[in-house]
Amino acid sequence: MTELGNRLREAREAKGLSLEDLQEITKIQKRYLKGIEEGNYAPMPGNFYVRAFIKQYAEAVGLEPEEIFNVYANEIPASHHEDLPEQLSRVQTRKTVSPQDSKVFVILPKLLVGLFVIGAVFAIWYIVQSVASEDQGERVSQNENAPEENAGVNNDLVEEEPADEGNGDETGEDEDNEEPAESEEPAEPEPVLENVGVSGTTASYALKNAEQLTVEVSSTGRTWIQVTGADNTVYFADELTEGNTISYNMTQNSPVKIIVGFAPDTQISVNGIPLEYQIPADDTVTQNIIIQFEGTSEQ
Repeated sequence: MTELGNRLREAREAKGLSLEDLQEITKIQKRYLKGIEEGNYAPMPGNFYVRAFIKQYAEAVGLEPEEIFNVYANEIPASHHEDLPEQLSRVQTRKTVSPQDSKVFVILPKLLVGLFVIGAVFAIWYIVQSVASEDQGERVSQNENAPEENAGVNNDLVEEEPADEGNGDETGEDEDNEEPAESEEPAEPEPVLENVGVSGTTASYALKNAEQLTVEVSSTGRTWIQVTGADNTVYFADELTEGNTISYNMTQNSPVKIIVGFAPDTQISVNGIPLEYQIPADDTVTQNIIIQFEGTSEQ
């Protein structure tokens, strides 16, 4: 048994915890916990899992992980990219559309619809005016021909018909009936994932302007992942291999805590927004991610 194993076991026994109790708390299999105490790391998937398990063990028994890693550095295997193929040790990035571009895509269709409505109203008004002008011209022409048709008749006995004033009323009614152009509705604010800050190996984020909180974690190689809700419900605690993805709706159980065993092979997105590590993934492979759901201003 190593000095590190003795220190961890003594801390566990001081808290009155058995290996079964510790397995229930950390969700790490008992055989791995026993291997850590005995200094036997062979059964574990890789060096980065060894470091991740030791960190969780230390936190569970009240020890400071950073101190453990510093004091017993010679007993803890280093996590190297050589443990995995080179192509799996690189973090894949996704190109996202900026919030400014998204707003343009939302407003542009509404603007085009508004211009179309205005154009249609103008066309209707122009047609009505043209028809009214032609009708008025025909009436004037008829009045000019009236003296020839009534030749020989006493003009005093002929009552001049008043000019039809209906044209103006009809035009006015048409103008009054014109539908006003639809006003543009204000664009809904886009969801934003803000960086809140970093404390040690823990990075905090806040999701704003969103109706719900959906967290998706995918692997480009091999990584250990644990997803825990605000009420300490553990949704997932296991190895996530290449090409596999887990997704959870955490709207009613925020903030959500994600323990990442190997950050270079782990991609996280929140409501479809890729999460950018505040702590460089290559510098600190084991990280804690906390995401707070703040909803919309109306909630």
